[in-house]
Amino acid sequence: MELVRATEAAAIRASHYVGKGDKNAADGAAVDAMRAFLSTVSFDGIVVIGEGEKDEAPMLYNGERVGDGHGPRCDIAVDPIDGTSLTAAGRLDALSMIAVADRGSMFDPSAVFYMEKLVAGPEARGVIDIRQPIGENIRALASAKGMPVGDMRVAVLDRPRHAELIQAIRATGAGTELLLDGDVAGAINAAREDSRVDMCIGVGGTPEGVISACAVKALSGFIQGVLRPSSDLERARAESQGLDVDAVLESGDLVRSDNVYFVATGVTSGSLVRGVERVGGRIRTESIVLRSQSQTVRRVTGDHLADRWA
Repeated sequence: MELVRATEAAAIRASHYVGKGDKNAADGAAVDAMRAFLSTVSFDGIVVIGEGEKDEAPMLYNGERVGDGHGPRCDIAVDPIDGTSLTAAGRLDALSMIAVADRGSMFDPSAVFYMEKLVAGPEARGVIDIRQPIGENIRALASAKGMPVGDMRVAVLDRPRHAELIQAIRATGAGTELLLDGDVAGAINAAREDSRVDMCIGVGGTPEGVISACAVKALSGFIQGVLRPSSDLERARAESQGLDVDAVLESGDLVRSDNVYFVATGVTSGSLVRGVERVGGRIRTESIVLRSQSQTVRRVTGDHLADRWA
């Protein structure tokens, strides 16, 4: 619940900027609020995935220590707003997120910014593989789930780099769910049993891939990733850190701990949670809380006195 308070605070502060066209102001408000609440949490946390390097991000930067310094030693991944552009435009599926795991267990995404990801539910294990053509994966997963290929839906970020991928998906007879932004929500929906999305694939941010892995592990889902260096400099940096850019990274490579928490609160409404709403004199939030050890999925609705957030 302490983590939920941090994402709720970030979402509430960011909600003031929904639809107002200023993504930097929304992100700044969310960062300030999340950091203030994280300072009260009973743990000794190090931000592995944050807003960037210290010189670029004065708060919640990579390597920053958070929490009150007592309790478990943890790796922290924060994204005060996954979908700043969505927030600024007033579109769906903007989230405030935190993932927590045992110290030293999260993959360091700093060497290579982009990663190709493949996510699905538990039925995908031993059935699909990121190295196979997308058509083979769709047909194999449809067979494993006992459903027609034509009923399959695949989430993909709507980017020019995915034009051929989208065409190949549709050529199988499957449908697409094109994501404007925020591929973490797409990954979570692909791993959920009660979602209409069956698979999420495509190239997105490596930090988001690690955060997705935390959530997918808590859902007992399937995830694979392959680093995609965008320059010779990135490739050289990865190799200098001992990374094999051609290796397929599994769930256990992206987050080695089995003691993982993932928390997300809706900034704007979407397929995962509802966004911040004002109901009379109260502000209502909806959050999802995932825990890997117990494999529990909790939904938390909070009603907050609006006067306290004025």
